Amino acid sequence: MKRNLLKICLLFVSMFTAFSCSASPSVVDTPDTSESIPTAKQWNKDVVGWNLGNEFECSAPGQDGESMQIGNPDGSIHAETAWGNPVVTKKMIQAVKKAGFNAIRIPIRWQCHITNAQAMSIDKAWIARIKEVVGWCLDNDLKVIINAHHEKWLEGRPTYQYKDENCQKLALLWMNISSEFANYDSRLAFAGTNEVHVRDNWSKPTAENLEVQNAYNQIFVDMVRATGGNNAKRHLILQTYVCNPWFGIENGGFIIPKDAEGNGNNYMSVEFHYYQPWSYAGDCAYDYWGDAYKDVGKIPAENEKTMTDFFDKAMNTWSNKGLGVVIGEWGVTDHYKSNSVKVHENMTYYCKFLTTEARKRGFSTFVWDNNHFGNGSEKYGVFDRFKSMKVNAPWILEGIFGKE
Repeated sequence: MKRNLLKICLLFVSMFTAFSCSASPSVVDTPDTSESIPTAKQWNKDVVGWNLGNEFECSAPGQDGESMQIGNPDGSIHAETAWGNPVVTKKMIQAVKKAGFNAIRIPIRWQCHITNAQAMSIDKAWIARIKEVVGWCLDNDLKVIINAHHEKWLEGRPTYQYKDENCQKLALLWMNISSEFANYDSRLAFAGTNEVHVRDNWSKPTAENLEVQNAYNQIFVDMVRATGGNNAKRHLILQTYVCNPWFGIENGGFIIPKDAEGNGNNYMSVEFHYYQPWSYAGDCAYDYWGDAYKDVGKIPAENEKTMTDFFDKAMNTWSNKGLGVVIGEWGVTDHYKSNSVKVHENMTYYCKFLTTEARKRGFSTFVWDNNHFGNGSEKYGVFDRFKSMKVNAPWILEGIFGKE
């Protein structure tokens, strides 16, 4: 199936590339040379990144966020603001750079911006908008990740029944995306999928689920490499099932895709998401984390050693095979409920511990920011996008970068 699929897709490559929107001269001045292209491990080294969350991965206005519809509903260009956030501006990107971040991950949903579902062709206005924001990042010398995020037709059906259909559509989608960005330099990386899982089921995958995720990863690598240009050695980021690291490590759940001849594992990374322990980082069941704070309040069993032991396991499983490691999302929701400064102090401690230990091992980290503030579950806002990027969670930045 894969060989025939690639042949079919490649027939379209030159045609789609010819109609690609042009990128800014600063982005495509010259092709990358083999001497200048960083390996995935080099790309990730010392990367401290930020997520532009709840913007370009929104559903189209009026469309159910869980819809599997592939199409171009009326007004889909307004999807950027569909989840209540303002339009992204150049000043927002500049503020992220000024704060100390050196990379941005841009989650993107493409399915509601497809003009032809058979060819998975992308609305020209949407691709132009993505290019504009990517250009702002590169103009600020930020590394960038773009992905396929909340593609519900893909993420929600990791079964044999839909495997061939989904692989074909994923190949066509990435043919179209990567052709548009083929001449962008090596600061831009692609991530093939996001949190693939059977709909409403985040539990341990079956062998079938794992096989389908591995097939997604392989077809993504094959298709991007086939488009040529700087994509021949572009940093490609592959996901474990649900972006759960344990599902990738246990029982050989993640199979390293075969890359183009000569590339080996040098230009690929594994991505997982790390909101651990969820009882602390996600739903506020605990106000404190870590043995360093066990005398302050109740803490979960998962502590500093739990984190470092896992990071070591990830390094031994993937880094030692030449792969990069990307923590594509992490964060700690706002626990603050009283006047106790220890609560924010502890969140700062968690952020510092995680990013420091990840950086020691060469992992890149991308903190999740959904622009949601307050107290409680999934309040991951850092910069207030409605108020000139005012920092509403200084304890996060203090943990990542240290106090000024």
